[in-house]
Amino acid sequence: MRTLRAAAAVEAASLALLLLNLATVHAPAASAALGPLHGTAYLVTIAATWTLRDVAPNARWLSLVPGVGGLLVLRRVRPGPRRSAAPAPAPGHGDRP
Repeated sequence: MRTLRAAAAVEAASLALLLLNLATVHAPAASAALGPLHGTAYLVTIAATWTLRDVAPNARWLSLVPGVGGLLVLRRVRPGPRRSAAPAPAPGHGDRP
């Protein structure tokens, strides 16, 4: 899940930067750096989505949407049991009379 969150964020951000570069200065160096980054994040997003278990049945196909597919999938992940940072104390332990 952590991999999907990171890859989806990188995918969306890199697409935004690619489009911003295209609309403004169109620097070839920026395109050369951001293009492969975006493509890799896109592939990692797809792979991470298809390995998840707690996803709605049709949500996996949303990962194929370029740029925002990972974010769409994250909205459809079924909530699992929450893990607390520290275990709850057992009843009766640490209680004062």
